[in-house]
Amino acid sequence: MPVQLLKIIKGKSEIPLPSHLQKEDLKNLQEGFDHTNKYFQGLVILSYPLTKLRDGTDFFKVVLQDLDDLCSQINSINILIYGKMAEDCAKVLHHGDTFVVAGFKLAKSPTAREDGRHDCHLEVSEEAGSAIYIYTIPRATAASETASVSVTPKYVYTPLNCLKDGTIVNLYGVVKFFKPPYVSKGTDYCSVVTLVDPSNVKLTCTLFNGNVDCLPKIYKVGDIIRFHRIKIREYNGQMQGITSVGFASLTFDGTVGAPIVPRTSSKVYTFMDEEQKTIEELRVWAASNLSISGPAVKLSGVQPTLFFDLTCQLVGKAKVDGSSFLLKVWDGTKCPYPTWKVPVEARDLEGEKILLHQLRNLTVDILVYDNHVQLAKSLKIGSFLRIYSIHPKQASADNEDVSQIEFHLHGGTCYGRGIGVLPESNPDIKELKAFLESVDLADSQNMESMSSVELDGTFNSVTDLESHLRRCQQLSVTVLTDHQDLNNTELKTILNSTAPQQYRIRAKLRTYKPQKLYQSIKLHCSKCNSLQEVPDGDDFDFILQGSAVTAPNPELHNTSWYDSVMWTTQDQKQRKIAIHFVKHDEMLQQPEDTLLMIEGGTLKEVWKLTKRFKFVIPVRSTEDDLELLDLSAPFLLQGNIKYYGCKQCSTPKPIKSLSSVAAEQRPSWEPTEIAQVLGIELLQYVFIMKFTLVDGTGALNAYLFDYMTCHGWNASSSPIMSEMR
Repeated sequence: MPVQLLKIIKGKSEIPLPSHLQKEDLKNLQEGFDHTNKYFQGLVILSYPLTKLRDGTDFFKVVLQDLDDLCSQINSINILIYGKMAEDCAKVLHHGDTFVVAGFKLAKSPTAREDGRHDCHLEVSEEAGSAIYIYTIPRATAASETASVSVTPKYVYTPLNCLKDGTIVNLYGVVKFFKPPYVSKGTDYCSVVTLVDPSNVKLTCTLFNGNVDCLPKIYKVGDIIRFHRIKIREYNGQMQGITSVGFASLTFDGTVGAPIVPRTSSKVYTFMDEEQKTIEELRVWAASNLSISGPAVKLSGVQPTLFFDLTCQLVGKAKVDGSSFLLKVWDGTKCPYPTWKVPVEARDLEGEKILLHQLRNLTVDILVYDNHVQLAKSLKIGSFLRIYSIHPKQASADNEDVSQIEFHLHGGTCYGRGIGVLPESNPDIKELKAFLESVDLADSQNMESMSSVELDGTFNSVTDLESHLRRCQQLSVTVLTDHQDLNNTELKTILNSTAPQQYRIRAKLRTYKPQKLYQSIKLHCSKCNSLQEVPDGDDFDFILQGSAVTAPNPELHNTSWYDSVMWTTQDQKQRKIAIHFVKHDEMLQQPEDTLLMIEGGTLKEVWKLTKRFKFVIPVRSTEDDLELLDLSAPFLLQGNIKYYGCKQCSTPKPIKSLSSVAAEQRPSWEPTEIAQVLGIELLQYVFIMKFTLVDGTGALNAYLFDYMTCHGWNASSSPIMSEMR
């Protein structure tokens, strides 16, 4: 029988394997060796759906992990099963089974580089005389199940200090840091979590999924995570975890003594009794070795300027502008400071009006920005939230004698910034609900009205409008010294006038965009008049990594106008790097006058070169010439200045076009000339902002647009940029 199920009884197989078979180690599975009468044994860590090939043959793929050497860099192999054996295996195989294969054919694996598994795969079929033995562990079964195919998966979990590049593993860890799910640059949600375990090794995992519910449900530092089938890769000398096919996770409360209840959106998962012991041991270890912060701060304990996490209930929400959104929340306690009420129109505020009125002295307004807005919009009124890294900012109110606290959730994900929705079954939420139900709302309504600075966005009478207009006309902080011949004009008059005209106004700034000042820096093409975001360093690094896959072409080295050097790095990847130094009069120049081109370099290596040489151009090899990288990356670097080209208007030319400049008597090597020779339409850095001004008679949008002083002003490293941040 080609496929046999063998039960494990008291730690031993009920039927021994044929005596002529000898076990083969994974490291000995190599082409050119005789594997007759040999078998390979491993644990099933992944299986793919049963499919049919073009000729109608059934096909089933299984991934086995070698249990004898979990710390090896390569410890898994693909098994390809054909014909009736594929159909039989698909019916009875479960993750965690011990799988034995004999009579196999060894062949080169075309996916080894991609999946990080063994260089070869095993091909199995009944026609080839193959045999498969599957060890199962009996479990309780329903009456409708067949006992012979009932299998309880048994997984092997790899300690963090045994992780190797390219492997797919199962693991447990304690959360040391995490970022709640947020919308990535693509269409997926992303979550980042750093795990530790008693081996004192940490692993940072970047997880993507189109369904936010499929990402780990992490609520706080100290939670315990179980990952199945997570892929390990090495980057910059550090191990990282990323999602792979079949990835799954469970999350547990890390509090010692808390019920062991897994958090997951999956309705089907395996959790063995012995895993409870693993979780309890990790809880005890974390309590002694991990710095776990105490309970989230209550509103009554807020301190100005000290960032904090808040567990609360959402009672109202409203759109403020394109880049910010208002959340009205409460936790049953009262902030000891006057709080800012975000001005929004009453009709724009979602929530139960009566409840909002009853809680007006207990709610606080939290303004969320940028990448958090989309999630904030989707939140349901009444849901329970944990908002991470709120910034309580102290600011002056319209009355100069009164200061107030503003609550902001800034854009980005630094320091774990984000919003999490907690279920009502969560212990913290059960405690919060009980406390909220005990709050006497009648007492809160009798509190001093000075506890909150009301800045309503609606006007109920002419008196309110006049009062608002007077506030807009208060003395400015700065004095306008020009255009003294012009009188102040109401915005209503300007809006009803025809352009162009010159006016002088006094108005109040209602909003400005972007909210983050450093985002005001854009790249402008004077030819097509387009505006583009300034790429960040991660984009450049990604493009460099992609170009490094293609090795430099030695036939393009040492031409009449540049000299070349090439070497191989000493790390595991053995990356090849080539640098081409442009000559003048057949001689190399001083470093401060030299233009060079680099192939295969990392971002760190490129920046090192820019500190010593005048210009650096990242390139890659083709069959005939060197060429520029994707124009999403800078085509030229000078010191810490990055020069970009317009994708739409540029027509990149081969690098050999620079030979004409190198042949000049005195090459200038100016960025504009280099761009012109290479067919690049140079982008200019510009500063652009939008202001919305009001004076009680109308609202006017004003735009500020100005070119930076040089084409290559570097938004990411400028001292001005640091001030803006």
